[in-house]
Amino acid sequence: MALSGVLGRGKLADAKKARKAARQARAVAAEAPIRREKFLPLTRFALMDRLTRPNLWPEGQAGEVRRFFQRLDYLRQQTYVARKLAIFQAYEPFSPDSDLLVTRVFSPEERSSMQSRLVAEARSLLEQANFDRIDHSDRAAIMTKGSHYGLDLSVDLDEFEELLIYYRGSKSRVETRRNRKRLYLFKEEFEVPIFQRLCILFKMKSADVRVKEIMRDQRCDRAQAEKLVKRARSSLPEQVKSDNIYLKLFKNIPRTDIEMVFPNTQIKFRLFDKLKLGASAGGGIGAGAFGAASKLAIATNPLAMVGAVAALGGVAVRQGMNFINQKNKYMVTMAQNLYFHAMAGNRGAITLIADDASEQDIKEEMLLYAVLAKTQANISDLAQVDEAIEQYMHNTYGFAADFEIEDALSRLVAAGIVSQWADGTLVTLTPAAASDQVDKLWDRYLDEMPQPVVGEGTEFDATSAPASAQSTPQPNTA
Repeated sequence: MALSGVLGRGKLADAKKARKAARQARAVAAEAPIRREKFLPLTRFALMDRLTRPNLWPEGQAGEVRRFFQRLDYLRQQTYVARKLAIFQAYEPFSPDSDLLVTRVFSPEERSSMQSRLVAEARSLLEQANFDRIDHSDRAAIMTKGSHYGLDLSVDLDEFEELLIYYRGSKSRVETRRNRKRLYLFKEEFEVPIFQRLCILFKMKSADVRVKEIMRDQRCDRAQAEKLVKRARSSLPEQVKSDNIYLKLFKNIPRTDIEMVFPNTQIKFRLFDKLKLGASAGGGIGAGAFGAASKLAIATNPLAMVGAVAALGGVAVRQGMNFINQKNKYMVTMAQNLYFHAMAGNRGAITLIADDASEQDIKEEMLLYAVLAKTQANISDLAQVDEAIEQYMHNTYGFAADFEIEDALSRLVAAGIVSQWADGTLVTLTPAAASDQVDKLWDRYLDEMPQPVVGEGTEFDATSAPASAQSTPQPNTA
């Protein structure tokens, strides 16, 4: 069954054509270099224009369909604005970027409850925006050996109290490089596997909690554990605090360099660098030591002896600087690449993800409505409708999608656009009636809008500030 055929005939395809469509969908999935994703990579505007073409609807209905889609789009955006506000409320005590005054404090119990709510809402929002999760226990997916940027990176995942890693758009990008086998005279093309979007949410464990874990796991005393924690966190920026929760959104991250988005990334020397620097250091120090020994053997002037020793020290310092310069070069490479991959952080990342989620919802609903409004379908036909939409997306836009038909149907049913009879028949409102139904939902929205959580935090003013805020009001850096 092809979607264009459904729009033209106004009924479900027969069993023979449905089986043919199923075979075609399976062939599309088999030929795709990367598995199908739920993400629909096209704009709501392009899809709305295509689905409301006059030739696809009875006389005069195309304009009504477009009006309905536009109204439904605005309603979906508003529902995500409400969800975003709820997340911002839970984020208040954890935001690292707030420039507002601290006017209330939160108890440990309140912080724990708000933290759980924030992480759960962020996870739900990412999944609604059709992101896929990388479980942080899957270290093989994170701690990769190869590197597109020539870096050898490592991350201690045990440092995190909270950690969410989500991606969307697992693709390959074609780049060029000079072929060393051809003396770097000619360029060759090669593929770089990338995540088109990568989102990470994390909260560091407190130093005390981490010390206790190391004492337990490595069976060492507290002084040694504190030394290990201090060394592991020596590269962390000062502004990274264990009281804060961070969200970072990146674009086009090479899958082999996913470690570089973590705050506690450690840069290691590759084997080639170790051999090169080791040989250089060994040769330089060896030659320097031999020269110094020769001078000392024949030297009678104390100043000449001091000069020989100083020359040897200079050789050692120069070789040590080679190691430092190479590490700094790697750090600059990582910083430069992160600069061009970064999209948004913290509240900005939440806003972008919420916008993406609302756009994914409306695109799924428009596609499903375009079929059900023209087709007498039963709940038992959902698999065929799903295959038809996926085949339409492939034929029209050239990509293989994993359409979430159950999710889209549940939202249309909840909105009163589609209803199900006792025998499973799906009844869909006409475009004009559907537009009027969204108008009614708008009228009810303010009366039934989600209410914020109340009673969290203890308010104070300048005369009753707690010990943690005794001075003049400070910007919130918690």
